[in-house]
Amino acid sequence: MIDHAHDLASVRDATERLLTAVGKLDNASVTHPSRLPGWSRGHVLAHLARNADALVNVLEGRPMYVSGEARDGDIERDAPRALDLQLADLRESAARFQEAGDAPADWSRTVELRNGVTDSASRVPFRRWVEVELHHVDLGIGYELEHLPGEFTEREIDFLADRFAGHPDVPSTRLTDGTRAWSTGRDAAGGPEVTVTGSPADLLGWLAGRHTGAALAADGGPLPVLPPL
Repeated sequence: MIDHAHDLASVRDATERLLTAVGKLDNASVTHPSRLPGWSRGHVLAHLARNADALVNVLEGRPMYVSGEARDGDIERDAPRALDLQLADLRESAARFQEAGDAPADWSRTVELRNGVTDSASRVPFRRWVEVELHHVDLGIGYELEHLPGEFTEREIDFLADRFAGHPDVPSTRLTDGTRAWSTGRDAAGGPEVTVTGSPADLLGWLAGRHTGAALAADGGPLPVLPPL
């Protein structure tokens, strides 16, 4: 069972780490490329702020974004801002998300995200936690996958392994860090076609499209090629 209150507290902690780290930047470094193709650090920060507002919309029963074009336009508009404006927007949008999360609500209800995707309202705080943690890494300012909280890493591997489960283009795959194991890919009555072994950070980086998987070991076949998220 998902504990949304625990996840809201985890989002708050992750946001504080992010704000502290970004606060050490300067205006010039905000314009530098992030680790996401085509996006500066300013784009990542703008996206994080607008995502917080979008998830407020989700929790309050409105469309997540007016449209894909409006989402992209807002990010492009806000990306060039000076550091003080980026920080203020991050802080204020995060506060709006926490306020929406603290409001009394039926957390078992179904909510709609982008592109017709639906989920339990109770999972929305974890989805925000994912945004904050992974995009903090994407900024390329010293926070790496290895620094992510262990609970977060395990849960995000769970989430992504489940996302690719049954995918016809992904062979039946067993993932393991030597202690825990996850299954993903096509169903296979005879057992997994491929076993992929690596550290939790390397498994997460590969599943989340942040690493090529070069640090992983594949047994039974080549490392599967994962579809884009």
